[in-house]
Amino acid sequence: MARHVVVGKGPVGSATAQLLAERGHEVLVLSRSGGRSTDAVEHRAVDAADATALTAAVGRADVLYNAVNPPSYTDWTRDWPPIATALLTAAELSGALLVTMSNLYVYGRPSGPMTPQSRLAATDVKGRIRTRMWEDALAARAAGRVRVTEARASDFLGPGVPGEQSHLMRQMATLRRGRRAWVIGDPAAPHSWTYVPDVAATLAVLGTDPRAEGRAWHVPTTPPRTQRQALTDLARAMGVEPVPVSGIPWPVLRAAGVAVPLFRELVAIRHQWDAPFVIDATETAATFGLAPTPWEDALRATAGVVTTGA
Repeated sequence: MARHVVVGKGPVGSATAQLLAERGHEVLVLSRSGGRSTDAVEHRAVDAADATALTAAVGRADVLYNAVNPPSYTDWTRDWPPIATALLTAAELSGALLVTMSNLYVYGRPSGPMTPQSRLAATDVKGRIRTRMWEDALAARAAGRVRVTEARASDFLGPGVPGEQSHLMRQMATLRRGRRAWVIGDPAAPHSWTYVPDVAATLAVLGTDPRAEGRAWHVPTTPPRTQRQALTDLARAMGVEPVPVSGIPWPVLRAAGVAVPLFRELVAIRHQWDAPFVIDATETAATFGLAPTPWEDALRATAGVVTTGA
C-alpha cells in the first residue's frame, strides 16, 4: 500500500484524497487548518510555506500532491514562491514523486487549442509564476533531485467549488435570483470548463502510473461551451429560468482596477476570456484511458451542491 500525501484540502485536494483512499492507499492531507481524521484519510495542520515543517509532516511518502490554492489572485506573488520551494524540498527529502495541480495560464494567449506541447508563453504575472514553478521543478529533476509531473486544467466547475475559484460557479447566486449575469470578456467566446472529479481522477493516475513522470498532462475536459451557453445549461440543471448574459466592458474593469487590485489581475488575463480558450487533452485520454464526465452529468452534480465560498 502506497503512502500518498495531499497538500491542500480545497475541492481538488479533498476529492483527490477521497479517491486515493477508495483505491486502498494510505492518505494524509496537510493543510493550514488541519481537519478531522477518519479511518480512510488522516488530516494534520501545517504551513505549506515552511519547508522544514512541511518536510517533517510529510515524513515518508511515495507521492506528494500539490493541491494548494492561494485565496486570491492578488496573493500569488507573495504566496506561491515559498510554497513551491517547500514542496520541492519535501519531495526531494522524502523521495516522493511530486504531482502538481496547475492550470493553462502558462500558455499565455493561445492561437488554438492548447496541448501539453504548446509553448509556455505567459506574459502576465500569474502565468509567469506558474511557468517558473514548472521550470524549477524540471531543473530539480534534471539535477537528479526529484521526480515530477504536472496536471493542467481549465476553469473549474463541480460540487464544492467556491465562487472565488471559478468564474462559472460565482454566477450560481445570480442564476437563482433570476438576474442578468455579468461576466468577464466575451460571453460568446468558446471556453473549456474542467469538472473537479475529473481533475482528481487525473491526479490519482499521474501519481500511480510511471508513464506520467517527467512531463505535464492535461485533464480530460468536455468540448468547450461559451459562458452564455454554460450558464444557460447550468440554469436548466438548477431548475431555474435562463438569464441574460452580458460581458463587463474591459474599460470598466480597468477603471475599477485603480482601486481594486483583483480587477487589475482579471484585466491581465483578458486573453482567457475575449477569444477561444480551449484545452486539448487527447494525449492524456489516449495514454491513460481517461475520459471526461459527460457535460450534463457534471452540471447535475454541480447544481446539487451550491456553495458561496464562505
